[in-house]
Amino acid sequence: MKIVHKIMWANIINIIFIALVYLFAVQFLELILAKLQFVEIADDLNASFLEMRLSEKNYFLYGDETVLKEIKGKLDESINSITSVQDSIVRAVGDSKYKELRRSVEEYKAAIQQVAANIASATEDTSMQETVRDSGRKLREFSAKIVSLERKKVNDIISHSKKVLFYFFCVAILIAMAATYLFFSKFLRSLKGIEKTATCISQGDFCKVEGTVTGDELGSVMAAINSMSEELDSRYEQIVQSRKLASLGILTAGVAHELGNPLNNIALVAQTYLELADHLSKEDTIDYMRTIEEETHRIEKIVQDLLHFSKPKQPNSKATEVNSVVEKSFKLVHNMLHVSGIDARLNLQEGLPHVFIDEDRIQEVIVNLIINAIEVMSPGGVISLKTYLEEKGDYVVIEVEDTGEGITAEHLPHIFDPFFTTKGVRGTGLGLSVSYGIIKNHKGNMKVESKEGVGTTFFIELPVHRLIA
Repeated sequence: MKIVHKIMWANIINIIFIALVYLFAVQFLELILAKLQFVEIADDLNASFLEMRLSEKNYFLYGDETVLKEIKGKLDESINSITSVQDSIVRAVGDSKYKELRRSVEEYKAAIQQVAANIASATEDTSMQETVRDSGRKLREFSAKIVSLERKKVNDIISHSKKVLFYFFCVAILIAMAATYLFFSKFLRSLKGIEKTATCISQGDFCKVEGTVTGDELGSVMAAINSMSEELDSRYEQIVQSRKLASLGILTAGVAHELGNPLNNIALVAQTYLELADHLSKEDTIDYMRTIEEETHRIEKIVQDLLHFSKPKQPNSKATEVNSVVEKSFKLVHNMLHVSGIDARLNLQEGLPHVFIDEDRIQEVIVNLIINAIEVMSPGGVISLKTYLEEKGDYVVIEVEDTGEGITAEHLPHIFDPFFTTKGVRGTGLGLSVSYGIIKNHKGNMKVESKEGVGTTFFIELPVHRLIA
């Protein structure tokens, strides 16, 4: 299900739940309003009934016939009032209680009418008086009773409504928490996986997004990132190889000079031997041949070093001395430094602990940093290579410092980003990115410090190899 559909369904469920709460609240409020309306009507009736009872007592005490007319008039008004709001009363107290109230009023009215029809004997007839008083008392008590009951019911309804609304609120909170956990936790896990993978890819580790690829938009992003990671991984060695070949092109000038010396020596020895062959002793002949052999081995060593640097290799990590890797890297670029007029200084700390590395890959990184430094310096510049153990003793540090033009503060944060270059069309922006990935793959760190117009220093930190007892 797409994320937009999940959000839509979540909103629909929330709307339905809110509508249910609204209907419940409206229903209870309408019931409360009906009961309050009845209580208001009943209060008016109670006041009227009380006045009737007082008038009734005055009649029996003083025999004032006008009082009976007032009682009949008020009873007629009460009956009309009860009839006009019948629906409200029925809704509030029910049909049975409405009928009982109506019957009580009519019984009291009938008793009053009977007294009015027998005025002459009414004051003397105790049974008739008792009937009037009894019906009036029942009406008054019934009216007061249902008013009291309805007030109590109103309070009960309000109290019950508070509880039910509280339960609805708790359920809403639980539903919201469950929905948040089910939806957003999975959503955030996917985002964290994507973030982690993107970070790894930026550091040269072409991993994939962990976990199940969902069928929503995030799943599409995860699948695209995994596909990109696979493609970058398949092209990584090609990129590394291209960078090496580019570096080899830069090294060619220095190598040509290095090869020229032994070739010239071989040519001179061979020419001299041809001219003096008939006059040479056996020992001299052996000396000439030994010189040719030595110069040939020298050429072979140079060629092997170049092939060793340029040929793709499988990872071959082992416990290694950092100083030896630095020295080998320095030999590869020695003649290039000489041709460029750059002064190189080595300051290698003795007795450093071993590091567990692929020697060829680390050599590649060092050579790349030295070539980059040469390109930004004029004749007379200085490159310093140092090795030392960092303060905590967890890393062996290789420091490559130059006196070049430096890196601007604007460019410094992006120096290890893929395809970022300050060389224009002369650079691919992959050299430092690939180097950074190589160091990260060795569980190390690569840092840079630079001051514009002063120079740049790269720090390669390789973890110390500790033997497990």
